[in-house]
Amino acid sequence: MAGLLTVSPKASPFPYATVAIAAYTQQAEIVFDDSVSSPSLDLKGSTITGDEEIVLAISKAGGLADEATKTPAYFALAKSLPKVASIPEIITALDSLDDYLAFRTFLVGHDITAADWVLWGALKGSIKIIGLLKNNKHPHLNRWFTYIDTLESTQSVYALIASAKASKARNNRTAASFALGLQGAKEGEVVTRFPPEPSGYLHIGHAKAVLLNQYFAKMYKGKMLIRFDDTNPSKEKTEFEESILEDLALLDVQGDGLSHTSDYFDQLYDLCIKMIELGKAYADDTVQEQMRKERMDGIASQRRDASVEENLKHFAEMKAGTEDGLRWCIRAKLSVDDPNKALRDPVIYRCNVLPHHRTGDKWKIYPTYDFACPVVDSLEGVTHALRTNEYRDRNPQYNWMIEALGLRPVKIWDFSRLNFIYTLLSKRKLHWFVNEGLVKGWDDPRFPTVRGIRRRGLTVEALRQFMLAQGPSQAIVSLEWDSIWAINKKVIDPVAPRFWAVLQDKKVLVTLKGAPSTPEVKMLPKHKKNPDIGEKKTTYTPQILIEQEDALSFDDNEEITLMDWGNAIVQSKTITPSGEVTAIELTLNLQGDFRKTSKKIHWLPYPSPSLIPVTLLDYDYLITKKKLEEEDDVKDFVTPVTEFKEEALADPNVVDLKKGDIMQFERKGYFILDGVYPNTGGEGTRMEFIRIPDGKAANLASKSVAASGVATPASDTTTTPSAGSKKKGAKSGEATVGGGPPPSSSLQNEVQGVPVSPSAERTGMYEVKKIYSDDAIQKGETKMYDVRNIYG
Repeated sequence: MAGLLTVSPKASPFPYATVAIAAYTQQAEIVFDDSVSSPSLDLKGSTITGDEEIVLAISKAGGLADEATKTPAYFALAKSLPKVASIPEIITALDSLDDYLAFRTFLVGHDITAADWVLWGALKGSIKIIGLLKNNKHPHLNRWFTYIDTLESTQSVYALIASAKASKARNNRTAASFALGLQGAKEGEVVTRFPPEPSGYLHIGHAKAVLLNQYFAKMYKGKMLIRFDDTNPSKEKTEFEESILEDLALLDVQGDGLSHTSDYFDQLYDLCIKMIELGKAYADDTVQEQMRKERMDGIASQRRDASVEENLKHFAEMKAGTEDGLRWCIRAKLSVDDPNKALRDPVIYRCNVLPHHRTGDKWKIYPTYDFACPVVDSLEGVTHALRTNEYRDRNPQYNWMIEALGLRPVKIWDFSRLNFIYTLLSKRKLHWFVNEGLVKGWDDPRFPTVRGIRRRGLTVEALRQFMLAQGPSQAIVSLEWDSIWAINKKVIDPVAPRFWAVLQDKKVLVTLKGAPSTPEVKMLPKHKKNPDIGEKKTTYTPQILIEQEDALSFDDNEEITLMDWGNAIVQSKTITPSGEVTAIELTLNLQGDFRKTSKKIHWLPYPSPSLIPVTLLDYDYLITKKKLEEEDDVKDFVTPVTEFKEEALADPNVVDLKKGDIMQFERKGYFILDGVYPNTGGEGTRMEFIRIPDGKAANLASKSVAASGVATPASDTTTTPSAGSKKKGAKSGEATVGGGPPPSSSLQNEVQGVPVSPSAERTGMYEVKKIYSDDAIQKGETKMYDVRNIYG
């Protein structure tokens, strides 16, 4: 990198712009130092101070586009706006910026510039301004702000700041290793690799590894290689290679090269002979249990001092797969009693007579991972080997193998292993669930496999942001799932179309007085805050369907709001002796003020032969214990019922969705279309939707401990609450973030509407804030009124 940026993690206000633009352009390494009073940039032998000067210097070094005539005005605004004490004055400034960004992506030109970074940093550093932005009165400004706030480089900066503030280092100086990148890395020369074993499907832990490898390869304009570590024919299959490549495609990952360790079997064999000839390896026939005990106790094998000729003879027998040869293995001669037990003469070659899925029966001997990985990394030109820190004790062993053979060195970069509560990542235990029929396969939404979490609605962008937000942390902890799902909600909320659904066994017929006598159809946006998503048809009928939960909450003469229609007053409702509402009468009151009602109700037209039968699926954790210990038997901690179904009728517009599309059933939550299937015991088809967790802790709690509930489990053995159940006053689809990156001003799920101007034309039944131009609105005679945007 070109320069060195030094900042204090305790600076107030924090120089977000300087740090973020440095991470974005990769033009300056970032070092946090408590002792400095203001940021300073060492660039090409010069020292630059002052936020504005540093941003301009990094911008120029990074080749960001700029317009000198316009930029100073935004720098001045960034300097003055946070100092304004008057809330009305701040709002006026934000209004002006919002208007300006209505038809622009960035402040200056068509690409991000220093002006964007400086103004964003000023807004980010002001608690008062952030609070005003969260009121969601400035959609265009929020869109611009959120874009910069959720960039990968910005998210990594947040993690670095948090890490620096938490640092207990003696000199209070923490290098931002994640933003600094890889030790000794040179642009255009970095080669990383992702070496999965083709013995199963990729899971979320593998996702972290491959995304980090990809991130650094792109960061340095280098390459990332994908190499199958196929050295154990007992476990590996071609079908797993194919599934891994499919999983990588699901992660939007494509390597710059594809290889197999088996491609190097001849070279590995020759290098093992070389190691024996150098006296750095020997043949050993000590039985496995005794060998394990000798390594533990620091006792040398009786075969350790055998001659080179003897060792080569036994290695030849091993290669031939003779009866005598099968008793032997080859061990590297590192140490007998090193405190690091990974260095106590590890096995580097062993016998296996099973045919290999690529090389057939050519080989009866195979290198171990500890030998093959460092050797092939060096042979393939890998410059940086990224490994989880569970391998840290074996890092000296990795380096020893390369040095012993005189090969090109490879640098190691450690990162923390990813663990989640109530989650199994062990291939053996996941196999058990598949074999026992407790899940539907390796792509089951309850599985932490890549295809499982993608099927449940986790986006690649959310995965990437979450992994980068982990930063340089070396701590191995069991993470809550709420953080990653909360990030996912931020990604999908701006683009997920909105539809309605009513539960089949909870529907209530409502008669509307003042409604049109015949059905009328109006085109409305699928997403009121994002018209680019498209339009949907909404049908208005004299009778509608609502849900029992809503009907029960109505009081006589209460005024409520029908979403996308207007207000209505409760006239009467019919209730059975058991307390169930069977019918309701409402009178439309379209002149009513929706801001004064506490209940905004979704509904479906009735009768409507085009309502779509749908199944809403939700899932629990597979195990009841947050973290299984080694001595725990997984069979003792299996959650009795983990799949829950609700049958519903949905908005006819859902038929346009394709498998894998993400959407929101308003007031229920986010869902992903899993597929279209034949109706059970009947004609036609039904659509199945899987609920996407929203990051709200209550929705992610294990349902197995609940005492009672309303959802119908897939099995009749247990009944537990649906994830859609909510506390009084809470709306489904609203998330409380319980972790993840620092808070941003991303758009809330729902916002209050904007009052219609007194001069707005009133032509009948509905009022709507103008979303499109006049040319986009269908003209002609109608009994309908313009529908006002009630929910933002």
